[in-house]
Amino acid sequence: MNGDTGNRDLYSGMIRLHILHPAEHEAIFGAGMAEELARHGYKISPGTLYPILHGLERRGYLKSEEERSGRNARRLYRITVSGRRALKTAKLRVRELFGELIEGK
Repeated sequence: MNGDTGNRDLYSGMIRLHILHPAEHEAIFGAGMAEELARHGYKISPGTLYPILHGLERRGYLKSEEERSGRNARRLYRITVSGRRALKTAKLRVRELFGELIEGK
């Protein structure tokens, strides 16, 4: 993860936000999220990503369903009402933190 596995705990909350944000607009799936996270510099394995997705679902932030296409199936995740509320609160806190870290406020 960003070449610094020692900071994995520090980045885990950001990864969760990177997952919830696109789920707010459309259904997401594991492989697609892995690619999206890689674009943001987070190189995480399926063995790390799927437990995060399952944890977000257990907490009620995401809801999943299996989508079948012929023999192929994939699990799609959609944000829930609780997930939307949590993301809204997180966005406010991130803005505040950004102001402190970057803008010196």
